[in-house]
Amino acid sequence: MEQALGRRKEKKGAEDWLRPWEEGKRKRAQKIGSGPGKKRENLQKGKNRRMKYTAVIFDLDGVICSTDQYHYLAWKEIADDEGIYFDEQINNRLRGVSRMGSLEIILERASRAYTEDEKSAMAEKKNEIYRKLLGRMTPADLSEDVAETLKKLKESGIKIAIGSSSRNTPVILKQIGLDEAFDAVSDGNNITKSKPDPEVFLTAAGMLLEDAKNCLVVEDARAGVAAAKSGGFDCAGIGEASQDAETNYPIQKISDLLKIVLQQGAE
Repeated sequence: MEQALGRRKEKKGAEDWLRPWEEGKRKRAQKIGSGPGKKRENLQKGKNRRMKYTAVIFDLDGVICSTDQYHYLAWKEIADDEGIYFDEQINNRLRGVSRMGSLEIILERASRAYTEDEKSAMAEKKNEIYRKLLGRMTPADLSEDVAETLKKLKESGIKIAIGSSSRNTPVILKQIGLDEAFDAVSDGNNITKSKPDPEVFLTAAGMLLEDAKNCLVVEDARAGVAAAKSGGFDCAGIGEASQDAETNYPIQKISDLLKIVLQQGAE
């Protein structure tokens, strides 16, 4: 293992693959395994153990980490500039919705109609504000529960992927030290339809070379649950999504997935 780590450092010219910003966070972040050799070993373990699910596809915001407060602050600034009422209740409706879709929801309370050019400019300004706020994120925003769960899934040969409508997914993953953690990343940069359309999850499954029936989607938003179900995926729901009638597995914390994925054999 020490030799493998040494070779990886020489090749990448950086710290471990989690790349934490603080020395104190590096040890915790290193708990999640990586490297092509490790992946082959883990995949072989998965073949030897018959599982109902061979892959888990995670939504990002609200599941792996939380950027809700940054979205709210950015949209709030845009709404205030336009004299449009906006509060946290309205912000909750934006979960799992694309940037332009979110803007349309906010503009429902506008006193005038906006041109497409004006909408594009507002959405771009919101994103600029949001990306600046994302600079505050660090590996400390990755919880121990999530880190341990990702580690155990990978060690058991379960493929893991991201399925998020956000185009800022690469930035967020890098900030929290998970830019090389996942076997596949499907996000707003490689899809054309946002949730509740299932495209983002179907794309992730395709990148993993897995059928939808073999993948478990993890979501926190009702739009995400709808996307998963319409794509033929089973879904574990946390937060608001745990109350959705379409959710297969309501969970209270991410580590609850281990009982679902690792202890449940093929039916």
